[in-house]
Amino acid sequence: MSFIHLRTASAYSLKYGTTQPRDLVARASELEMPALALTDRDGLAGAIRFTKACVSHGVAPIIGINLPIHLGNTSGVLPRVTILAHSDGGWRSLVRLMTGLHMNIDNRKPVLTLELLEKFSSHTSHLHLLHGPESPVSQALAAHRSDAALDIFNQTRDLFADHAIECVSHLVAGNGPRSTAHAARSLIFARDNDIDAVITNAVRMRDRADGPVADVLDCARQLVPLHPRNVERRNAEAYLKSTDEMVSLAAEIARAAGERTPRALLKTTRQWAERAVLSPQRDIGLGAIHLPEAHIVGADSAAAMRTLLRTRSEAGINWRYNDGATIAQARARLDDELATVATLGYESYFLTVADITDMARAADIRVAARGSGAGSLICHLLGISGVDPMQHGLLMERFCSPLRRALPDIDIDVESARRLEIYDMVFKRYGAQDWSKPGAISRCATVAMVDTYRARNAIRDAGAALGMPAMEIDLLAKSMPHIRAGNIDAALNSLPELKSLNTSAPLTRATIALAARLDGLPRHLAMHPCAMVLSDASFLDRAPIQLNAGGFPMVEFDKDDVEDIGLLKLDILGVRMQSTIAHAIHEIKRVEEKEIDIDAVPLDDKDTYSLIQSTRTLGIFQVESPGQRELVGKLEPRTFSDLIIDISLFRPGPVKSDMIRPFLNARHGWNPAQIIHPDLLPILSETEGVVVFHEQVISIISVMTGISLAA
Repeated sequence: MSFIHLRTASAYSLKYGTTQPRDLVARASELEMPALALTDRDGLAGAIRFTKACVSHGVAPIIGINLPIHLGNTSGVLPRVTILAHSDGGWRSLVRLMTGLHMNIDNRKPVLTLELLEKFSSHTSHLHLLHGPESPVSQALAAHRSDAALDIFNQTRDLFADHAIECVSHLVAGNGPRSTAHAARSLIFARDNDIDAVITNAVRMRDRADGPVADVLDCARQLVPLHPRNVERRNAEAYLKSTDEMVSLAAEIARAAGERTPRALLKTTRQWAERAVLSPQRDIGLGAIHLPEAHIVGADSAAAMRTLLRTRSEAGINWRYNDGATIAQARARLDDELATVATLGYESYFLTVADITDMARAADIRVAARGSGAGSLICHLLGISGVDPMQHGLLMERFCSPLRRALPDIDIDVESARRLEIYDMVFKRYGAQDWSKPGAISRCATVAMVDTYRARNAIRDAGAALGMPAMEIDLLAKSMPHIRAGNIDAALNSLPELKSLNTSAPLTRATIALAARLDGLPRHLAMHPCAMVLSDASFLDRAPIQLNAGGFPMVEFDKDDVEDIGLLKLDILGVRMQSTIAHAIHEIKRVEEKEIDIDAVPLDDKDTYSLIQSTRTLGIFQVESPGQRELVGKLEPRTFSDLIIDISLFRPGPVKSDMIRPFLNARHGWNPAQIIHPDLLPILSETEGVVVFHEQVISIISVMTGISLAA
């Protein structure tokens, strides 16, 4: 029977674990383990990518968390316990507990206390608790105080669904925590008091070779130099061991505790693992879609939402268009788009985003949509986007398709100076009234961003841990370009400006080698610069929340994770040019007492295009860089479409692919346009045969293969 590890810390145990969740799962799969637990310290940020990796490798996920606990009379470093979510609603309770802890503390570091455990007992009563080698119970046992250990255990006995004593041996010498003698003492205590006992390896490494990385992370976390008293490990045994290794270890612990075989210990461990296995779809929510309910967007049912969306969109037709033929074309396209939205059930998505943009405009904040969302006529008619997709040949299929289950993505540009005002509006409209209560209901939060080790900060942390002089660390770190830590050696060997650095000293070489091994490991969570997430009333059942440095509630998952569990991600980007426009309009009104509707300014003003052609475009958004000024001078834009082409061409892909030169040659008549097939003339004529837009790629594939635009 394969062993299942019940306690594993990944790299999302920030500055503690040495291995990415996907690599731990891959190793468990290699070892033919049917399940694996992720019990990161202090957060659940790695839970979604861990679950996805489990699905990919056919390993069942178990998720928990390792937290500090304060039961009074504790000085120095707080003891820690591990909480496991069980199969029957445990994930929901674990997430709710984490949100409650974060929203009831002042220093942004979650700590279990008896007061908080009692306050959130409705959640803890559905969770299982492991008392490991860092727990208060273990500390009492290390002092040979079994009576005190039982008293401590009894303080939390009724607050959790079940308890187990965690037996851990890293084969450390002596009889302290992580020694076989201490693990045996823990097993004896469990047997004497009729408490379940399980064996774990308190994993924080994938294999023994990760030991030095663990030491550097310990020092970086504590901001201290490398020294035996500053590192947790005494050997390299805290790695993901195989079934045979864990059975052998269990036998050693059982014998030391006076038991003939480890069968009982291994059987209980297996039973605990089987009770804690989670369903990636049912429990974690992978592949689901969660949008605000009908009553939140002004309807009382799904059918009423469809009616509301159609009514508002049709009202927009009469507002946007006044030509009979165009109105007929718009109605036909609207019917097609509404059919797609109804098939996918995304009515709430469009109505929610429209509600947010309406709130912003009501507060006199400039809003404009960007990206593929501008390809939707619905977005245009609801006022989300000011771009007419029919006029510019934009495709709804690029934005939203019944053949793609993933939620579409709408980005909106707002005044940078007032972006946080929109956050406040969203939280007032969709957020919880009191986040500190156990049953709080919220439908929104900001999104986390994971800051990872790159060359410069990896060198700083590795160098500080090894005791490298501060001036040398600073010189080496600042010399590095903004590259991954794993590419430091390649940069030193290939970049001429780094040849003068003296990296031959043993300490410098060791620093570089260790820095490279930190590559990509998470350092901390930060607030994403623009992303917010919205959901239904079950949001706090599936996503843990904490307060970020800006004081906004923030989901611990990043932008990819929130999309994987079907939450509506809305990017609210602060654009300084939007603030500049708003300020200019305000100043014109103040000084000249003249009202200007900037959105009604004609797009065919010759003087404006003459100014742009002159290349005197400093301060003009998108065309002010030296490269853009050169390009507009060569292209000589005469229409708004010319400007769109200009901005689209000045991207890394077109520039590196030499797409600008053939376009300019054909535009000015120096060479004929290269239309690669007569059937593509309607698609490529606007851009002189050069494929510039994503819509052109989709249309070319459709024309040449006969497949649907939505494919």
